[in-house]
Amino acid sequence: MDAKYESAALEARQAMAELLELADPPAGSLVVVGCSSSEIMGSNIGKGSAPEAAEAVYEAIAPLLAERGLYLAAQCCEHLNRALIVERAAAEKFGYEPVCVIPQPKAGGSFATAAWKHMSDPVAVEHVRAAAGLDIGCTLIGMHLKEVAVPLRLGVKRVGEAAVSAARTRPKLIGGRRAVYPEKV
Repeated sequence: MDAKYESAALEARQAMAELLELADPPAGSLVVVGCSSSEIMGSNIGKGSAPEAAEAVYEAIAPLLAERGLYLAAQCCEHLNRALIVERAAAEKFGYEPVCVIPQPKAGGSFATAAWKHMSDPVAVEHVRAAAGLDIGCTLIGMHLKEVAVPLRLGVKRVGEAAVSAARTRPKLIGGRRAVYPEKV
């Protein structure tokens, strides 16, 4: 593997490990990942697709999710309206209706294409409500997080040339100033 892809894979793995440590999503949850291979390689989003970079990132982060019993939701690009690639089992578990499309590097994005290639029974869905998310390259994953997203400050700031941001979610705090909340929210 080319050194630039190895470096991106290492950075992505570190970012995902940190996200999982900070967010601590329960087993069986969805984690959304938006990843611009163009941004990783230093191009503007959607202008320099690099399937090899996307493959490297997928192969780096997928085992971390699997170890914790988490489902990946790989966000597609704007050409597929930011649909997501998930395992059919996840779609069935959460009641998400599959839509009919197979991502391609220039119509769905290289990362979603890599996810489709490596998942055992992938389907595309239009929306999810993920417990946590990692955004590599300003792909705007917020629409796929549960309602109350909490930004996380990761030590990893970039994967390749792509900016990295992350979030966890929490239940809504209701009840006003007299309410009592659990310590871990």
